[in-house]
Amino acid sequence: MNTQNTPVHIRLWHREFWLMAFSSLLLTMSVYILIPIMPQWMMTTENFSAEETGLAMGAFALGLYFFGAPCSWLVQHYRRNVVCMRAIVVVALTMGLLWYIDSLRSEFIEFWVVLVQRLAMGAAFGLAQMVLSSTLIIDTCESFQRTEANHSASWFARFALSLGPLTGILVYMHWGFSGVVLCAMGLAVASLLLVKMISFPFRSPEEGIHVMSLDRFFLTHGYILFVNLLLVTIVVGLLMAQPREALFYALMMGGFLLALLSQRFVFRDAELKSEVVTGLILLLAALLILLVYPTSPVAPVLVGLGVGIIGSRFLLFFIKLSRHCQRGTSQSTYFLGWETGLSLGIGMGYLFFNDQPESLLYTALSLTVTALLMYHLFTHSWFVRNKNR
Repeated sequence: MNTQNTPVHIRLWHREFWLMAFSSLLLTMSVYILIPIMPQWMMTTENFSAEETGLAMGAFALGLYFFGAPCSWLVQHYRRNVVCMRAIVVVALTMGLLWYIDSLRSEFIEFWVVLVQRLAMGAAFGLAQMVLSSTLIIDTCESFQRTEANHSASWFARFALSLGPLTGILVYMHWGFSGVVLCAMGLAVASLLLVKMISFPFRSPEEGIHVMSLDRFFLTHGYILFVNLLLVTIVVGLLMAQPREALFYALMMGGFLLALLSQRFVFRDAELKSEVVTGLILLLAALLILLVYPTSPVAPVLVGLGVGIIGSRFLLFFIKLSRHCQRGTSQSTYFLGWETGLSLGIGMGYLFFNDQPESLLYTALSLTVTALLMYHLFTHSWFVRNKNR
């Protein structure tokens, strides 16, 4: 497999698929909408230090793994759509806790409360998205459409990386932090309603399912891809830890759209290795531009273009690496690599590089070069040797 295309099947885009794709978009936006606003609220309104803010934002990454091991058991012993909806309800409730905290303006909140809130939000969000991507989307598609379904649905969640923060900044300008939290809750509830509109047939639970397992959780033999993806998304998280204008995220969205078009036309029959290498070079170029010209309109476009190409290709790599009946596990592993890196990058940005934009960018450059060398010298050839599809 030197080149690879994802075919387009019009029949894939049925009502249920549209609903699930938009549900994933809205749920992810509800979490990402807090990224540019919540840290500033913690430091200015609640008087937390930059170190405490970084720890709280990074704690989200730890929460993602809380329901990973029992995910398969939960899906088998309870209706899978109900598990997803209840997890989304918990996401909305954790956001409601933020609104309640913000309404207590007469007193400062303890740090551990916000830390627990971030952990709980990460746990609920992780479970909801793992069930959505590894079970619900796959189960409503024909077997020959599932790769395209995973690929297409992931783009909706990827768009949230720009649309979420963009919405948060715009809402904050008019309605403050409370408005942002209420908007996040509204997006989560809308995501819940979209899942509720879909009818999922009942399935009898399989026998011999262990309460704790790696099924639908982590693809152990894909750890090389996981680490390589983690390096890239930490860089993106570092960039998002710096104060950005709404225009930055709008231009990033333009980069995502260019990435989508480039995959269909520019890389249609290109050598498989070219996509990730090109994406990492574009990300390097964006970081260098930001060092020289921090307000450049070109840099966020290159970030979106590079990250879009890299993320989409790595998802397909995880699918190709999975063995029989491990497609759902590959989806969850990709999701964990993406979200863990973002959360760690944001946390590191405030913990180590608050008000030090140059140091942050030099660190991001180092990580990007490391990711590029790792992929070029080792990861790609390792993948070609170990792929199963």
